[in-house]
Amino acid sequence: MKVTIDENSGFCFGVIQAIEQAEYYLSQYNHLYCLGDLVHNNEEMKRLTVQGLEVISYEQFKHLKNTRVLIRAHGEAPEIYEIARQNNVELIDATCRVVLGLQKHIKKSFENEDFANGQILIFGKKGHAEVIGLLGQTDNKGFVIDSPRDVEKIDCSKPAILYSQTTQNLEKYSEIVDLIRQKYSEKGNEHLFVYYDTICRRVVNRAKEIQDFAAQYDKIIFVSGEKSSNGLYLFDLCKKINPNSFFISQVNQLDEVHFLSNDHIGICGATSTPMWLMKEVEKYVKELVVSDEN
Repeated sequence: MKVTIDENSGFCFGVIQAIEQAEYYLSQYNHLYCLGDLVHNNEEMKRLTVQGLEVISYEQFKHLKNTRVLIRAHGEAPEIYEIARQNNVELIDATCRVVLGLQKHIKKSFENEDFANGQILIFGKKGHAEVIGLLGQTDNKGFVIDSPRDVEKIDCSKPAILYSQTTQNLEKYSEIVDLIRQKYSEKGNEHLFVYYDTICRRVVNRAKEIQDFAAQYDKIIFVSGEKSSNGLYLFDLCKKINPNSFFISQVNQLDEVHFLSNDHIGICGATSTPMWLMKEVEKYVKELVVSDEN
């Protein structure tokens, strides 16, 4: 058997920065609050929790005073910064620079006086941490498009600017753009619709890389947190290229996969999957095969 870990898998730079920030402050103070899960991977969160990271909810955050809180890579809405200012809470801001740039772009569009009667549209997963932060740039007056059905709710008599959550599927985004463009065109108002490609290039590039990787192996073990939008998207691509692809969140789920001694196994993951976890999976797969042979 041969087992290969995809060298392009693992944390993106935004997640790396957030975890480095967390580890630094934990080494200094042995405790740090984090507003929501730092990364959508339970195994990594367990590792950081042992070090002293404490995940809190928005409601809990509102009652904190005179302490420090980590803002994760997904970013937050302006109201969070205002609450922190009022309660003397030091924010350790690990917002991904791609997300930060998108927030600023949306805020600028929303505050543009020439666009006062317009609609800010955001293609993304409703309730996702990043989307909540993006909506906050519009005083929560923006409209989230989660599926083609939501396009019907757009008022085509008004100008609209469309943005995308940075970790969304590029193909699905293109479909949404075409649907909205067609809807405006039917009303003779195509000039009122503008869109921007705001999907992170790292996510776009991973889509092609993951498909190339999946095609090379007998079986694919895809390691990801179940709440990772990026992970679910990339796994779907793997499965289309290689039907023998298996989604796992922790190593003990490998017991349900049957391996052969001559299998060539590929291990890959999401941009929120730690490399140490993929290495544990590699070790576990090799031990399973040895055990079966004995």
